Amino acid sequence: MINFLKDKCTGCTICKKICPMGVIEMNAKKAVLTDYKSCLECGACALNCEFDAIEVTKGTGCLNAIIKEDILKITPKGTGCGCGDGC
Repeated sequence: MINFLKDKCTGCTICKKICPMGVIEMNAKKAVLTDYKSCLECGACALNCEFDAIEVTKGTGCLNAIIKEDILKITPKGTGCGCGDGC
């Protein structure tokens, strides 16, 4: 689950730039999720938001990255899931 706290969002766009799936856009200078099904819930956006404007409950994205990289030995595109947990 991902939640954008609009009252804390400054519109800096770092979350949009860091999202490995490209599913964050800006709407009225606030971050919004454009495609929930494609979001990995990896937490890269929240980890890089210096304003604490994003809350992420890690979902299946991390598990998916671990299965692909560690078990199936498939090299992830970009930076893995980006959650910072080493997956």
